[in-house]
Amino acid sequence: MCGWVGYVHDETDLGAQQGLIEAMADTIAHRGPDDDSYYVDGGVALGFRRLSIIDLAGGRQPMTNEDDTLVLVFNGEIYNFQELRTDLVARGHTFKTASDSEVILHGYEEYGPEICNRLRGMFAFLIWDAAEKKLFGARDVFGIKPVYYYHHDDTFLVGSEIKSFLPHPAFVKQVNTRRLPEYLSFEYIPDRETMFVDVFKLLAGEYFTYSDGVLSVTRYFDYEFAPDDEPGMDDWVDRIADTFSESVRAHKISDVEVGCFLSSGVDSSYATNELAKIQAVTSFSVGYEEEKYSELSYAQDFSDVIGVENVANKISADDFFGSAGTIQYHMDEPLPNPSAVPLYFLAKNAARHVKVVLSGEGADELFGGYNGYTEPLNYAPYEKVVPARVRAAIARVVSKLPAFHGQRFLMRSAEPIEERFFRHEYNFTVAEREDILAERIPAHRPSYYTKPYFDRVAGFDDVTKMQYVDFYTWMLHDILLKADKMSMASSLELRVPFLDREVLKVALRIPTKYRVQKDSTKAALRKAALREIPERTANKPKLGFPVPLNDWLRQERYAAQVRGAFASPEAAMFFQQDKILTLLDDHVAGKAQNMKKIWSVYSFLLWYDEYFVRR
Repeated sequence: MCGWVGYVHDETDLGAQQGLIEAMADTIAHRGPDDDSYYVDGGVALGFRRLSIIDLAGGRQPMTNEDDTLVLVFNGEIYNFQELRTDLVARGHTFKTASDSEVILHGYEEYGPEICNRLRGMFAFLIWDAAEKKLFGARDVFGIKPVYYYHHDDTFLVGSEIKSFLPHPAFVKQVNTRRLPEYLSFEYIPDRETMFVDVFKLLAGEYFTYSDGVLSVTRYFDYEFAPDDEPGMDDWVDRIADTFSESVRAHKISDVEVGCFLSSGVDSSYATNELAKIQAVTSFSVGYEEEKYSELSYAQDFSDVIGVENVANKISADDFFGSAGTIQYHMDEPLPNPSAVPLYFLAKNAARHVKVVLSGEGADELFGGYNGYTEPLNYAPYEKVVPARVRAAIARVVSKLPAFHGQRFLMRSAEPIEERFFRHEYNFTVAEREDILAERIPAHRPSYYTKPYFDRVAGFDDVTKMQYVDFYTWMLHDILLKADKMSMASSLELRVPFLDREVLKVALRIPTKYRVQKDSTKAALRKAALREIPERTANKPKLGFPVPLNDWLRQERYAAQVRGAFASPEAAMFFQQDKILTLLDDHVAGKAQNMKKIWSVYSFLLWYDEYFVRR
């Protein structure tokens, strides 16, 4: 696990380029505190910060092939590197190290871009072809590891984090204000743009080439659902159990100690138990001083049951608010998911003990774990007997009535899945975001960004459509973003054994009826876990990361901190200050539940302060 940065240039003063690339790499030293190294020639400058996990003595990057025509920087882990290495040696390649990094280098030499489809693991890498003066970069199929690039005129910068671009003299730092509407609705920008002008994300399952000022981006992977109704539930449970057990074994490969993040839920518990069956392991958990929001007792009890040590820490409201700015700095892109804060402290505590942890991200998306996935099953009987035009007429009528039980159901049942999917207006509605912005910003409805994904899976049921959309939106831009940034902020490698290509092969073939049921999410996965862990854990409802932020924002001490930001000159640049202050005042007074809206605006202002005021 590491961080890297690079840029193209045609300067003759290589000494100056060496100093610049070192300054850029220094901004991401947290991603790799163990070593730093650089490569500079007449066409490119590459910087690398290393967190040593595999082949501690070797594996130094930037790494070159036999004749020094290809140069690699790589962030991630390749779990099938030993098999790939055997194949490449048989094809005549000579290896200088025992690292997984060198497999990518020789694999690209042998297969070109096709190497991306042969890699099992999490990766973000960059290869400089010195002979052809060409850059090639790629991101893993899930998007576990990040790749950002800045492309403006003839300037091209690329790296693991946006902050590494800041020292470059050609980097023009500007807020991408035209994307504020999407941020307010989704809590992230749901495509390759970022909140910095001309800074983009390589999306999951993509690679790029850059040569002679021309950038080309190619998608090399897509999720392909192929449900197989022939096997029964028990057969699918067997396949999940066998495949996930093997995935955990692959993900534990390391020359340093590996631990586990452990909440009270089934995903992290299942992963921890599987690792504990193989080797001694320490689990890490986080909670709050407010016991009603803390799940530490569940995690500690489970650790006792399976016989592993549990290291836990509690965070206070002061910790939470005191770290919020630092967290937005490490995030690179404003992300207001409150669960990022406990994750930050969890990683910080774990890093005192281990360099690598396994975690449960991705299980909900792959196996159907979100409570919202049951919604289509609840609508189905009504939609079956009431024609669409009648549902639409009923919705128009009830929308004008005072609130009553069932009103939301009747209104939403008239909308197609592309419009009603719960992630679309996760936070501000279109009308609400227009109301609080300082200036009118022309913007699409949220469904504009998700409909293309729905169209790709048009022939599937609504549950499958929702999962597919979440792969490319929620999981990519929220779940995996915060997992990478919050762990790497503490120089901790986070591995996700559910997000594995072999596990994915199984998940994509499970029929919907074994994924989501009216009274159960992740049905098949829970049954697989139930074979190994206590029933109260395997069948525990999905809770996410409970956070007492709703209550804290009603305490004047913390409300005042937010109020100060909302009343600042910076806030006036982007928002109607009276409107955002009313959001806060109504929440404090108990007139409304505005936590998510408040935290979204506040997080954006903290991000702006970190990148445009402090730096």
